[in-house]
Formats: sequence, structure tokens, C-alpha cells
Amino acid sequence: QVQLVESGGGLVQAGGSLRLSCAASGRTFSSYNMGWFRQAPGKEREFVAAIARVGSWTSYADSVKGRFTISRDNAKNTLYLQMNSLKPEDTAVYYCAADQRLGGPRSDGAKYDYWGQGTQVTISS
Repeated sequence: QVQLVESGGGLVQAGGSLRLSCAASGRTFSSYNMGWFRQAPGKEREFVAAIARVGSWTSYADSVKGRFTISRDNAKNTLYLQMNSLKPEDTAVYYCAADQRLGGPRSDGAKYDYWGQGTQVTISS
């Protein structure tokens, strides 16, 4: 199995940027497709972005496309989410997750096997 720890959250003004990191330990990081999800107060968890085990195959929610970029460094066992042009509606707890199934990056959180504890992102207007 793999253990995931997110960092990089915080409070920024609308229009600003943040970069989230997710450090993985345990089983080989490159064995997993990885994803970012978020959950705002009173709302269900939603998909943000996902990336394949290796290479550049990525997937994004329409709400973040063009503003967020997911990437990974398998040598450093780390997943990233670069968030630009942030909006108040991006405020949420952001979670990274690992998917050990074969195939490409998925947007269905139910398909992910391991989750981090989350990091709070707050965007002020």
C-alpha cells in the first residue's frame, strides 16, 4: 500500500496561485495513477484532476481546465497540483488519491484505493 501526505494549502486572494504537493511513501509511487479531489463545506467530494502512472496522460474537471495543472515526479515520489487564477469557489479541502487499477487516469473517486488526509485551500474575494 501507499501512504499519502498533502501540503501546500493556505489562504490566498482571488487571482492568486498555490501549488499543492502530495508526498507518497510505501509501495512504488509509479505503480499508481494519481488524482486530486476536493470537498467544500456542505458539498460532495468532486474530481479535480488525474494523471497516469508515467507519461503525460492527464484529465481535468471542466471547472479547473486551463487554470490547474497536475504533474508528478516519480523520482521524488511526489504529486503536484499547480493552481492559478484561483477563485473563491475553489475553496475546499484538497485530497490526493492513488489508484492501483490498470488503465488510464480516472475521475471516479470510488475507484481510488488510498487517500491523504487533505489540505485546506481558502480563496478570499
